Amino acid sequence: MNTDGTGRVDEAKIETALMDLMNLSPKGIRTHLGLNKAIYARTSAYGHFGRTPDADGGFSWERTDLADKLRGLN
Repeated sequence: MNTDGTGRVDEAKIETALMDLMNLSPKGIRTHLGLNKAIYARTSAYGHFGRTPDADGGFSWERTDLADKLRGLN
């Protein structure tokens, strides 16, 4: 983990917390973000960054479900 000097929390602490919260293997990341579904066609219009996740899993990589858990690391 390298926050390139921008982090306010110890990098080792962030790394440990992430490993506790989520399976960081390729399969674990795909499963957590729902990336195994065929949800990509709509990304070809109007870009795909900063969009709200859809109920059907579209734009699932924009989810922030771990943010609150990580916010308490100070």
